[in-house]
Amino acid sequence: MAQEIERKFLVDREKWAATKKPAGQLYRQGYLLTDVNKTIRVRLTDAGGWLTIKGKNDGATRAEYEYSIPLDDARELLDAFSTSELSKIRYELLIDNKIWEVDEFLGDNEGLIVAEIELLSEDEKFTLPAWITREVTGETKYYNSNLTLLPFKSW
Repeated sequence: MAQEIERKFLVDREKWAATKKPAGQLYRQGYLLTDVNKTIRVRLTDAGGWLTIKGKNDGATRAEYEYSIPLDDARELLDAFSTSELSKIRYELLIDNKIWEVDEFLGDNEGLIVAEIELLSEDEKFTLPAWITREVTGETKYYNSNLTLLPFKSW
């Protein structure tokens, strides 16, 4: 079974703004299905489109299946079949041989910045960057799928 082990953290806005980082990439993603046990997501970037199926979290681990799809298919799925959607700018930073993905959310989630790191095991050790504030792994309100339904601006 394909799986991801991912931990999520909130990011300090001021420290993040002062951090040297590569150019970010705009992500548009929408959900074809969102429930407590599974999500089906379509993601579109300048680089391509992806269809992703994720299972329910068990700690920081869940089933994940991700497939590259043509750009036109991703646009059509987002425009015609997505039930909820969000946009964000993603930055990827390599720190101590681990990739941190930092998302600055746009629209109704503007002001929220979340960092994620994928691990090989739940107990893998890693370095926390100075711009991390607190861990939110497992806090469902920070799941991207839930941010499309109850956005940050409404908290």
